[in-house]
Order: sequence, then structure tokens, then C-alpha cells
Amino acid sequence: MSVLVDRRRLTQGGASALVIGALDSITGRALAVSSDELRVMVNGGDVGKANIEAYTKPFQAATGIKVSALTDQLTLAKLELMVTTNSVSVDVFPMSQGSALVAAEKGLLEPIDYSIYKKEELDGLFDFAKQPFGVGMVIFSYLMVYNTEKFPANQPRPTNWADFWDVKKFPGVRALVSGRNGGEGPWEEALLADGVAPDKIYPMDIDHIFASLDKIKPHIRKWWTVGSEIQQIMQDKAADLVQSYSGRAGLAVSRGAPMELNRNQSKLQWDYWVIPKGSPNAQKAQKFIEFATRAERQAALSQLFPEGPANRNAFKLLEEKVARKLPTHPEYLASAVPINMGWYSERGADGLTNTERLRERWNEWILR
Repeated sequence: MSVLVDRRRLTQGGASALVIGALDSITGRALAVSSDELRVMVNGGDVGKANIEAYTKPFQAATGIKVSALTDQLTLAKLELMVTTNSVSVDVFPMSQGSALVAAEKGLLEPIDYSIYKKEELDGLFDFAKQPFGVGMVIFSYLMVYNTEKFPANQPRPTNWADFWDVKKFPGVRALVSGRNGGEGPWEEALLADGVAPDKIYPMDIDHIFASLDKIKPHIRKWWTVGSEIQQIMQDKAADLVQSYSGRAGLAVSRGAPMELNRNQSKLQWDYWVIPKGSPNAQKAQKFIEFATRAERQAALSQLFPEGPANRNAFKLLEEKVARKLPTHPEYLASAVPINMGWYSERGADGLTNTERLRERWNEWILR
């Protein structure tokens, strides 16, 4: 969740981006690192700092393997360029589930060696977090956040996305995530706001999505694009009702923002730790991912940054006051809507994926 490039934007990027030229400074910096070091991308900003403290520093101390933590992100296009040109310069990095599915289909990722995992750790991982191409790094959610000064406890407060859309009952400045990249947008929220049941969202009706967005569009002050942006909006009290990442919202609240998280109808998303095909340090990378997905390590991260562990055993190590700040707390999962990235990657007769279709539709719609 860097201030420069948000990790959720990793859902985008493809072969067309390869024509722009050589790798930029992200990979340039990585190339300068000795191949004897394990090169781990950890994202930027607050989450990058937390990943270093919870994962890379303890791993180096426990194993003696020197780790170079790179506080940047890697796009799908750059991954493909590295692998196809045999110039892999990063050994481990986080990847969104949508991008990871595409990368795996293209043969860009090393298979995960689950034989080195202890049974209790493997059993603790959510099923969706154990894929042949990657292991769950963190689970986060998109949720509604409202300003407690605008909506005090003695007055009605919005409780679902239909309320967010109801500008007469709940007047105020609003902010929603931009849909410019297709794989991320207020798509599910638009359907929930228009009365679609959570278990009936997929397959999504794109016409229905934009008909619902037509209703809220005039009332959106900001379509935000990166996590640092929505965090700043909350801290500056620049909006009364926002859609935010759970971790960003929790961090803003911890720093004094008068905001409250509403976890009803939250949308679950997750990232994977992955290894680029051809990594010269693949064996060390396997050891790092196994280490980082242990319950103890995931609990350590959750205490530094309020995102949900992919290893359920981490909750046994967390105080309840900390556990309740996390999107994977059992109580919140009951009303959550997991994102179906399989639907996003489906291709139609025209050869376009649903992600590409949403992106094209959004870019036309937002200009009207």
C-alpha cells in the first residue's frame, strides 16, 4: 500500500504494457542487490514497514539468510518481462489473487513446496490461501466508514450499502474507490445497494452495476485510487462516508480520525506470497514464505497493521481487542462477501475478460 503505487492496482497490467520499454527503477534497484541475498518485495508505506518487522527481520535472524527488503510493488507486466527475458531480480513478492491467477496461467510463477510446512500450520491456513502458485499473505476488506461527528451515536447511522446510496436519509460528502483498473471498483457494492442478495452477486450484471452507479455518481466528491489517498481523506475529515480498505481505515482511526468502521457487507480480498519463475533463490524463497505464513508471524503482523491473517491459528495468539480489528474475525466473516476473482478473469466470446470489460465501461462512463 505504497504512497506511490497501491498494491490493489496489481490486478491490472498485461502484455500490452511490455512495449513501454525496460524495467523501471524498481527492478533497477533490485538488480544491484547481490544474488546471495533473498530479495523480498514488501510493499511500501506503513504496510511495508510492518512486513519488515513481522517477516523479513525475524526470518533473517532465525535462519541467517540475508534479506533485502524492497519497499515497492511489482506489476504483472514487469513480472512477465523479467521471466521472459530471464532477468528475474526479485525472489518473493506479494500479488493480488487476480494477478496471481493470470500469472500462474502464463507459467510465470514457481510452484509452492508444501512438503516443508508443519501440518498444524498448513491446516490453519484458509483453503483459498493454499494455492499451487502462492500462499495467503494477508486478507483485507473493502468496507464502509463514516464520520462519527457527522453521524453521532444518538442519531441514525448507515449500516449497509443501500444506506450509503441513500443521500436523503444520510446526507454528506462521499468517496468511493475508482473503477479505472477494472479489477478494483465499487462493483459489488453497487449491486448490494440496489438490493441484490450477497449470494446472488455473481455472475455480476455489468449493466445493473452501472445503472446503480448512475444514482450515486453526482454525490461522490472523490473517486480515490490508492490506499494512502483514502487514508489521508479520513484523517483530514474531507469526507463523511467513504469506502476504504480495512487496514487503512483502522490506521486512520488509531491516529485519531473520528471515523467508525462498519463491517456489515464488507468485501474480502487477499494477496498471495509468490515466487517468480526462474528465481535464482527459489529454495530460500520457499523457506521465507513458509516462515511468513506461520501463525506466530501472522499474528505479529496483525498487531502492527490491522489486516487479517490467512492462518486462522493466529487468532489463538491475539488478544480479543486486537482480533476485533481484523477483517477475518469469525464474527465479521458471517456477513462478508468474498470477491470471486474467477469471475473477473472469465473471457467472453469477444475475447475480453470481465475485468477488461469493466475497465472499458468505467472509462467511458466516468467521462459522461
